[in-house]
Amino acid sequence: MAHPYHHARSSARKFGGVPEDYLEIHSWFDQTKASWADLRHRAVLHSSFGIFLCEQVFGVTITRKSDGKVVPTRLIGEQHVVEDLGKIPTLQDWLEDLPFKDWMLRGARPLSRELGEEVSRETPESGS
Repeated sequence: MAHPYHHARSSARKFGGVPEDYLEIHSWFDQTKASWADLRHRAVLHSSFGIFLCEQVFGVTITRKSDGKVVPTRLIGEQHVVEDLGKIPTLQDWLEDLPFKDWMLRGARPLSRELGEEVSRETPESGS
């Protein structure tokens, strides 16, 4: 596994600036290592969805602190994921073979039914 700093060095070579300009983004992608310390941690953010989340968190572009130049955030995210996986998978790629487990549905409250009953009691037509 590449360390975020190595990804940041790669970004500096590719987009200019210094590694510190990119370290926060690369650390964000790899934050899931704290919860799952093997390659499966990548299933959470190393996808097209994760790249778009990164853009929401950091903005469409970042301004490099070292020189004030602007770089598209999505390009940095794409670089990170491709360096780790060789491609940019979708969430479907990661999850399509995920087995269903009983806990995924067990105990789910019928909220649509519960809320539907509440809403019907509160409508002006019901005289409440």
